[in-house]
Amino acid sequence: MKRIAQFYKVGREQFVQDWKDTFGEEVQKQQILEIYEAIELPRRATFGSAGYDIFLPDKVVLEPGQSVKVPTGIRVEIDEGWVFQIYPRSGLGFKYRLQLNNTVGIIDSDYFFSDNEGHIQIKVMNDSREGKTVELAAGMAFAQGIFVEYGIVMDDDCSTVRNGGFGSTS
Repeated sequence: MKRIAQFYKVGREQFVQDWKDTFGEEVQKQQILEIYEAIELPRRATFGSAGYDIFLPDKVVLEPGQSVKVPTGIRVEIDEGWVFQIYPRSGLGFKYRLQLNNTVGIIDSDYFFSDNEGHIQIKVMNDSREGKTVELAAGMAFAQGIFVEYGIVMDDDCSTVRNGGFGSTS
């Protein structure tokens, strides 16, 4: 196996800022810092697992049709030529139709250096057509990521440098 990446937590202030952006200014900073301290870095569940489980920093309840952007508190430093692709956990998708709003999250190697510290945020949606409410506990694995090697065309001359987060390259 090639070892091509390393997970880290984002800084405390970045996490507080992104948590408040999602859940509102009324959330107390001390409560957010307690959530931050409990963040688990992604890890594989078994030796044969391709995916790294990504864990919820706090509980999430989604009624059918609802979505939420989850600030995970994590970032990943990836060798050039690799990408981290994020998918929903298959069991949650199967049981509840829990989906990623953008179907597959793509974390490029240069995202680590963006002005939001490369904070991985995952927007999930309860697409239940059976009226099922999804209740996810703090610390539960809700998404998974896989590292994939990629190539570029022979005459590629891209020299643009990322300086932002979501949608910053278009």
